[in-house]
Amino acid sequence: MNQETIGKFIAACRKDKELTQTQLAEKLNITNRAVSKWETGKSIPDASIMLDFCKTLGISVNELLSGERIAMENYQKKQKKILWNCSKKQIKPKKA
Repeated sequence: MNQETIGKFIAACRKDKELTQTQLAEKLNITNRAVSKWETGKSIPDASIMLDFCKTLGISVNELLSGERIAMENYQKKQKKILWNCSKKQIKPKKA
């Protein structure tokens, strides 16, 4: 999961829907600063708004987390890869 790639994807999807950062923020009841942080790769949408966010942009959560459109024939393969990458990042041993 590359936040910069995801950010560029978010910006492209927002522009495809002909929305400004402010308009997208208003639809999600958040600040346009949050949208800016997503698009610059500094953060990603919070899980609490992820479904509404994806619905607004017409993308799936898997597409969001991969930072690209996923063709139906590759969807299951890509989904497994995303889940694997997410689980690897969460299971990091703590340093003593």
